[in-house]
Amino acid sequence: MDALRAQDPPRIGDYVLLARIGAGGMGVVYLGRSPGGRLVAVKVVREEITGHPEALARFRREAATVRAVRSAYTANLIDAGLDAAPYWIATEYVAGPTLARAVRERGPFPVVTCRRLVAAMAEGLASVHAYGVTHRDLKPQNVLLGSQGPQLIDFGIARGVEQTALTQDGQAPGTPGFTAPEVLTRNEVGAAADVFALGATVAYAATGRAPFGGGDAAAVSYRAVHEEIDTAWVEPGLAALIRACVEKDPARRPGPAELIRWCAVDTALVDDPAYQPLVAMAEVVPDTPQRPPNAAVLAIHDLPTQGPPPSPPPPPSRPNPWLVAAGVGAVVGIAVATAVWLLPGNGNAGGKPDGPPGYIQDIGTSRHAWNGLRESCNLPGEEQPPLQFQYAVTTGENDPTGEIPPGKAEIGYRLKYEEPNLPPYYVSVEVKPPHLLDTDEFGYVSKAADLYEGDETQWKNLVYPDDFSDRAGGKVRPAPPLADDPGEWTVVYHHVTSDKNHRSVVCHGFTADTVSE
Repeated sequence: MDALRAQDPPRIGDYVLLARIGAGGMGVVYLGRSPGGRLVAVKVVREEITGHPEALARFRREAATVRAVRSAYTANLIDAGLDAAPYWIATEYVAGPTLARAVRERGPFPVVTCRRLVAAMAEGLASVHAYGVTHRDLKPQNVLLGSQGPQLIDFGIARGVEQTALTQDGQAPGTPGFTAPEVLTRNEVGAAADVFALGATVAYAATGRAPFGGGDAAAVSYRAVHEEIDTAWVEPGLAALIRACVEKDPARRPGPAELIRWCAVDTALVDDPAYQPLVAMAEVVPDTPQRPPNAAVLAIHDLPTQGPPPSPPPPPSRPNPWLVAAGVGAVVGIAVATAVWLLPGNGNAGGKPDGPPGYIQDIGTSRHAWNGLRESCNLPGEEQPPLQFQYAVTTGENDPTGEIPPGKAEIGYRLKYEEPNLPPYYVSVEVKPPHLLDTDEFGYVSKAADLYEGDETQWKNLVYPDDFSDRAGGKVRPAPPLADDPGEWTVVYHHVTSDKNHRSVVCHGFTADTVSE
């Protein structure tokens, strides 16, 4: 929970706003208090969304869905303002962390807790499906661990089972790694797709790892369609349950009732000794509106307008024509940054940093190699990047704006949405020329920078070779120009806790041709 900002209104409708719960491409979610003292979660649409008919229709559909689905496993609708801007909905406030946060901060769940989680979530899905609604975006971020049990939230893309899966821009809904194969390949939406997402969500709870690995969104979706889910080191019985949920053929997946029988739980999840401490992670609710000192209070019509619309995803400052992703059944060129829809793992490269690191040093882990023909690296990252981490590279030869000189490359990274109140997360970028790819020799590195410093949704851009150097042996050697080594260059993003303590999180690359500078 974060303090209100200067541009946040003091109230919405009849609700006094106390704090920010979160923000995203659709809008901002506030903690509000009714005139009678009831706490609510108020989701307010960003002002510019009103110019996107599909986005506004999605928001209204969410309000209608939450109003219709009255379940013990969903936060019920309290109030709404849908006739004129600012558009908003108010739902019950559920005190408790998301499943994503709980696993990120406390680690994977015990086997027994996972079974109880499956049973509780299956019961929740059965309740939602009874209204003829499929959630379509079940994932760890959309499961709140409340004192009464898990709550399903964010019905922004939920629809009746008879409705098409595709959004207006032709992209399948949901989140890569949690979206079922039939949705990705045949646009089939049904209750079985929610069961697939449940299986992937529980796999994350059991392992702390992204269920279908890392990489760009299209690569993750490709694995969800064609490869097996990650259940390495999961207890065999629970692994079998997860694999049943994520069967490629939706007809072979168990229904919610069968899952409940399969789990055969004899104790409620809320009474599980591992679950109770998670509920206690709920943030302290302020009694009065929380604003920074001396912050001016703006009028209601001065709602926050910065932030991308939800569809299509926001591009970096310049398009990225070279970036190609392996799509389902095809190779598709992408002209924007590739979103990495990943869940954070347990690795933290040795814990929180004592202070800002400088330039990372070779610790014998530089084995990544990009192969543009396969659009992949030979090794995955050593740990998962933060949620909603995005990265992009634009070379001077492929920059339509002409702002990047030939022979140079702009390498950027950011978070797609805000993640307030998180400790520093330092990122250093390593660039390896083609002649180093067959060796373990370290590449040229940038100075580590805090991902969360400033506005983490803004691109942090580095220029190669200007911002990169070789620091081996205490000597500083400038990075060579791209023209000196044409071919496939590798870019590795590292999570850094000290100069000699870092782990790779994303490996990618780009092609550099011979150019005249």
